[in-house]
Amino acid sequence: MLAALTPGVSPASLGGLFPEVGFPTALAPMQDVTGLPFMNLIAGFGPPDLFFTEYFRVHPSARIDPSILSSITENVSGKPVFAQLIGEDLEHVARFARELQEYCIAGIDLNLGCPAPRVYRKNVGGGLLRDPDRIDRVLNVLRDSCNCPLTVKTRIGFEDHQDFSRILKVFAQNEVELVSLHARTVKGGYRETPQYDYVKQAVAEMDCPVLLNGDVHTARSAIKLVDETGAKGVMIGRSAIRNPWIFKQIRQLQNGEKMDRPTLGDVHLYINQLCDVLSKDTMTDEKQVARLKKFLNYIGLSVDLKGEFLFQMRRTRTRSELDRVCRYFLLNDGRSDQPMHLEPLSNMAYRPSETGAAC
Repeated sequence: MLAALTPGVSPASLGGLFPEVGFPTALAPMQDVTGLPFMNLIAGFGPPDLFFTEYFRVHPSARIDPSILSSITENVSGKPVFAQLIGEDLEHVARFARELQEYCIAGIDLNLGCPAPRVYRKNVGGGLLRDPDRIDRVLNVLRDSCNCPLTVKTRIGFEDHQDFSRILKVFAQNEVELVSLHARTVKGGYRETPQYDYVKQAVAEMDCPVLLNGDVHTARSAIKLVDETGAKGVMIGRSAIRNPWIFKQIRQLQNGEKMDRPTLGDVHLYINQLCDVLSKDTMTDEKQVARLKKFLNYIGLSVDLKGEFLFQMRRTRTRSELDRVCRYFLLNDGRSDQPMHLEPLSNMAYRPSETGAAC
């Protein structure tokens, strides 16, 4: 694993974390999804260049969550891992930053983008975008507390983009060293059409690298969006759940190699691996299946045109029922050799209640 960056590191040194060829890729932090099991699993398919943890909740009584910490201390990929914070209590944001720098982190990342109402109503995550002055105070405290890179994951605004330029200036004043920009508003959730022109604006106005986030569905679209916006690289969330090969595919295209095209049989193996790494002895069969469905609701977008896999999968309650559905749609009648759909099928949709997992 990458050693923690040394005190006094300059912003330019962040470039040492980026690949020598092509642009950097990152796995977007998604609460209750991108913990250690998923990070280690996706590393086996071809890891991104950068990882970001699920957010550490910061408040006066909070302590470092050991399960989230494990995604730093037990990450097998050898790739840099940024510790993400969510909160606005100045004293305790500083405390968390100091404590996390005792571990092998690549930097501290502030979450300014989580669109879950239960989060933004507390004026944290995406809720902070309503108050640029408060963002300034939080970042100022973090800047003083960090002897490592300070980064942010943000959206273009809360309900609209009227404060976007002002927020970019706040980032610049506090010497933020990397901006991961989801090109939607907080209230737009995941259904709003991404507004990539704001990525172009951030690239033009910021001296630091900008990662584009939001509807990066395929390796080819990643390359196209980076070229069109001037972003330094891409951060991918839900599409990496649906297609864990996407980071490897991006590198293959960048290197002029033939891109791997996984089959439905490969998807079946991936689902079995997910089942294995997410299972816990303390969980009932029904709870384990319910946990898996959070992932399968994304994977199912690349299985069949009619959406029958999603329909039947969502009605399973036991592992044996789920196994039967997966075998039927992914293996039976010669399906195992059929290529998976790289784009999410246009007539499919994420369940609204489950899109809040990504931050």
